[in-house]
Amino acid sequence: MTMRSRQIRGKTNYLAGLAAEDSVSRLYDGGGRTVIARRWRGTQGEIDIIARDGNKLIFIEVKKSSTHFLASEHFTWAQQNRVRATAEEFYFNDPIEGVDELQVDLALVDAQGRIEIVENALAA
Repeated sequence: MTMRSRQIRGKTNYLAGLAAEDSVSRLYDGGGRTVIARRWRGTQGEIDIIARDGNKLIFIEVKKSSTHFLASEHFTWAQQNRVRATAEEFYFNDPIEGVDELQVDLALVDAQGRIEIVENALAA
């Protein structure tokens, strides 16, 4: 594989990821939750989407692959820890009045654009 074809594949994957995030963001907004941040970056990492649902903040990690199963495999243990730490950083550094519950959802997007939401993905 040439350097040029790797660059094209990387750009294509990046744009597909952005499109997946846009679709998930619209799904949450359409479901009555308010998206308050996109691609929020802290010292620990990045949160793809942050939404509010009443007294709850939902931190959404978006994974795109050919199938939902393959997308879920990209949410590794190390990444789960980074998402948890980044969510806590957002919450404790930028407190939002009336919020007393945090949740991390995993949004899986397949090659056809179908979305599967795993709510409270980090619950033990």
